[in-house]
Amino acid sequence: SAILLLSACQKDSSTAPAEPETPQQKVYTNVDTRLWSYFDRFEEEARSRGVAVDLAGRGITGGISDLEGEHVAGQCNYNFRTPNHITVDQEFWDRSSDRFKEFIIFHELGHCYLFRDHREDSHANGRCVSLMRSGLGNCWDAYNNLNREAYIDELFRPEGF
Repeated sequence: SAILLLSACQKDSSTAPAEPETPQQKVYTNVDTRLWSYFDRFEEEARSRGVAVDLAGRGITGGISDLEGEHVAGQCNYNFRTPNHITVDQEFWDRSSDRFKEFIIFHELGHCYLFRDHREDSHANGRCVSLMRSGLGNCWDAYNNLNREAYIDELFRPEGF
C-alpha cells in the first residue's frame, strides 16, 4: 500500500501543463541586429495583407553606417558586390524616432524586396500618396499613426491606389 500511495502522488507528465513556448527571434544573416525588428514588422505587415515576404530567404542584408550625400537617410544597393543591401545613415538613426526609422527601412525594403520605384504623386491636399516617394517631389509626408495603415497598404498593393 505504501508503493501505491507514493505512485499516486507523482505528477502525471501527460497531463501536466506544457511550458509556454517563447517565440524565437528570426535571424537575419548579415543584418545589423538593430534592424531586425523592422525586418520582422515588414514581413508581418506583408503577411497581414496576404503577401508572402521572406527577407532572409531572399538574402536581403542591412547595416547602419555613414552615407554620403545631404539628406540621404537610407539606400538600397543593387550592385553585384552587395546586392539587395540596405544601408541606413548613422546620423539619421541616432536622431530619429521609431516610426521614422520604420518609414525609411520600409521604403528601402520597397526597393530591395518589392522592386518598387519612386512614386511622386500626391493627394489633392498635397500629401504624398506613397512612402515610396523620392523626396524630390512637391508632396509632404504624413507617415504617422493616423496614416500608417494606408501607406503600408499602398506599399504592398500599389495597383489598388
